[in-house]
Amino acid sequence: MPEPVRVAEEAEAPSAGLTVEALRGRALALLTRREHSRVEIERKLLDQGGAAPLVAQVLDELVERRLQSDERFAEVFVRSRALKGQGPRTIAADLRGRGLDAEQVSAALAASGHDWTRRAGEVRQARFGRELPTEPRERARQMRFLQYRGFSGSDCARAVNCEDPGED
Repeated sequence: MPEPVRVAEEAEAPSAGLTVEALRGRALALLTRREHSRVEIERKLLDQGGAAPLVAQVLDELVERRLQSDERFAEVFVRSRALKGQGPRTIAADLRGRGLDAEQVSAALAASGHDWTRRAGEVRQARFGRELPTEPRERARQMRFLQYRGFSGSDCARAVNCEDPGED
C-alpha cells in the first residue's frame, strides 16, 4: 500500500514550483512561436507557477543571450499591425498594454518608417474604394472608420480629401 502514498507525493510535486530549467524551456517555447515582450513572458511564466525571482533570472538570461528583445518585439509588432490596417494610436496602445514604456513605443513607431498619412489613405481606399466621398455624412463615416483604426484626425482628414494615397 505504499504506492498510493507515492502517487499522492508525485501529485504534489508539480505544485511546489517550476525549476529554472523548466521556466527557461517554457520561455523558449513561447519565443519559438512568435516574439514576445519581456512583460508578456513574465506574466505567462508567473501564471504557470513560476517563482518571481526565478522568472526574473531566466528573463535576464534570455535578454543577455539576445533571445528576447523588446525592441525586436516592437519592430515586428508595428510592422504586423500596420499591414493589418491599424494606425499608430492603436498600435501604441497595444504596445503599452504589452509592457513597453512610452519611449520604446515612440522609438518603434519612428523606426518603422511608415508614412501614416499615406497608410490611412491606403486603408480608406481598400475599405471604401478609390472614389472620394462627396457627401459630408459619408466623409464623416469614413473619418470615424479611420479614427477607430487608430489614425490621427489630420491623417484621416487628408485620407478622405486626397485622391491618391501617395500624394502630398
